[in-house]
Amino acid sequence: MNLFSLKSKDIGIDLGTANILVTLKGKGVILKEPSVVAIDRRTGNILATGFEAKEMLRKNPRDNKSCKTIKRRSNC
Repeated sequence: MNLFSLKSKDIGIDLGTANILVTLKGKGVILKEPSVVAIDRRTGNILATGFEAKEMLRKNPRDNKSCKTIKRRSNC
């Protein structure tokens, strides 16, 4: 589902500290993902976001850095 192809302007985005929620009028919540990003320490490239990055945060491999984007923004 491509959000930018939707013609409705009734969209809500909640950038919370724990989760990011996207809702559409008449459809309810269409996206609920953790506010987490995983970054490669060597290159600075984003490796994953959301649920996948949250798993990396739990495992935290040596070459990757995962952080909660809103809560610890300055640490990313």
